[in-house]
Amino acid sequence: MAIKHNQQIPHNHFRKDWQRRVRVHFDQPGRKLRRRNARLSKAAAVAPRPVDKLRPIVRCPTVKYNRRVRAGRGFSLEELKEAAIPRKLARTIGISVDTRRQNLSVESLTLNVERLKAYKARLILFPRKAGQAKAGDASKEEVSAAQKEYTKSTKAAFPHAAAVAVTEIKKSDVPAAVEGGAYRKLRDSRSEQRYAGAREKRAKDKADEAAASKK
Repeated sequence: MAIKHNQQIPHNHFRKDWQRRVRVHFDQPGRKLRRRNARLSKAAAVAPRPVDKLRPIVRCPTVKYNRRVRAGRGFSLEELKEAAIPRKLARTIGISVDTRRQNLSVESLTLNVERLKAYKARLILFPRKAGQAKAGDASKEEVSAAQKEYTKSTKAAFPHAAAVAVTEIKKSDVPAAVEGGAYRKLRDSRSEQRYAGAREKRAKDKADEAAASKK
């Protein structure tokens, strides 16, 4: 908007020397190389142990994204119990644990228990001290084989399963429509469950009044 008269100049910050304050990112190629070298050095330091931990398969929150699956924070205590893995031992053998997470479906519980069992079957547990193997530790042959060929990433060895795709069904397989509509049926069921106690009390009081009036 043009200024017509002798008015105040708008405060638009045109007088700042912004050329000296602008930040550039010419160091991106160098930082990329530095991150790569850090990953390689970490893999060499922890070898033959994988650089990452085993994580569960969970569904994304909200209705918009719940068709997708992703890596969770950690396995629940119920999943560890079903897989016969002690909760204190799990963190020491490369399994992430989330004590707050709960299983809300049998499908997720079964999927993650199978994931834990598959990991446990492939796990090669080195003895803490050389030549002093305990119960559950790997043999010398397994240890030597694991040192030659080992998995650098648990995520690569145990990838997350893709989300279940939508499948089409025949028109004859479609269930019959609910009389009055599914929404009305759900609301009525919710109302019956919510006010069951109040309605029983009201019916009992009414019956008591009727019995008292007959006397």
